[in-house]
Amino acid sequence: MSPTAAIRRKPHTPPVSASPFPYNPGSLLSVNDLSLDELNHVLERATALEAQDPLTRDHILAKRRVALLFYEASTRTRTSFELAAKALGADTALVSNLSSSIEKGESLKDTGLNLRALGAEAIILRHSSSGGAWLLEESTRLPILNAGDGMHEHPTQALLDLRTILAHLRPGVKEVGPETLAGVTVTITGDILHSRVARSNMLLLPRLGAQVVLCGSKELLPEIDLSGWPGVSIERNFEAALERSQIAMMLRIQAERLAGLQLDLEEYKAHYQLTGERLARLAPEAVVLHPGPIIRGLEITGGVADGPQSAILEQVTHGLAIRMAVIERALGAGTPAGKTAGPAKKTTPQQKKGARA
Repeated sequence: MSPTAAIRRKPHTPPVSASPFPYNPGSLLSVNDLSLDELNHVLERATALEAQDPLTRDHILAKRRVALLFYEASTRTRTSFELAAKALGADTALVSNLSSSIEKGESLKDTGLNLRALGAEAIILRHSSSGGAWLLEESTRLPILNAGDGMHEHPTQALLDLRTILAHLRPGVKEVGPETLAGVTVTITGDILHSRVARSNMLLLPRLGAQVVLCGSKELLPEIDLSGWPGVSIERNFEAALERSQIAMMLRIQAERLAGLQLDLEEYKAHYQLTGERLARLAPEAVVLHPGPIIRGLEITGGVADGPQSAILEQVTHGLAIRMAVIERALGAGTPAGKTAGPAKKTTPQQKKGARA
């Protein structure tokens, strides 16, 4: 063998890129990817887009291409993202794991690369694996909007929850800051262990001054070290937590993720169900939230879900406005003059500390 051939066959590993996540400035993988200025811009654009004439608004992203890649079933998130993109004039393509080559074993990376090759300019991803959005962003370098990745994060849900809270507790506030939600206690009750919604709210709301109280049984909320989560605490007694709350956010038990975990549902309801009696006695002024889907008669009664303190359907409406704003941001159409869209604080799943919430 010649020396030249030996050199030619020598294994070579390309250097790893030094760029941190996200690679694309329009991506939204975590609520921590938004600086305070960017958070305010998203809220401002959500309000402006919601109020804009639809016939004018649908020219903002006219004929831009957005792919919705959903590996899990969804009603609110998928529909609101699709309607949000179309409201801005974008063309959308929905790809699900049951009606595509995903069912044949195609990897997330290859699916993303094929969508990019077909002209997708941004991908909205919901995936059953934590970190799926990071993998897709690394593979495609497209703007990726995380619509929920496993038990990790759901950033747009936290943003719409924030907008709902502001509408009820801080009406008229034009700009949020570290003290905007000072004095507000948000109790999140239910299946914290598997909840990406809880995690994103734990990351976002304390940045604005809120206290977040996690409440649930030990099966669904194990003992965890919260030293890296300022403003977050655990309270096992649901009634004690409810009594101090201005916001009561209920979570369903995610049966699809329990993986053999034994749970006495009757005992759970006795200790943690939000009933009309509990609400009237302990938190008659509290706003009730729920990311959906609601399991009536389990974590919440139908009377509370439909009652005057419920803002559950308002959350859905706020979600449409928020998702218009983040899609606009993803494609660069909503970037303020003189600024570059993108994260001030870059994170990876490995850099997240705290509860597996």
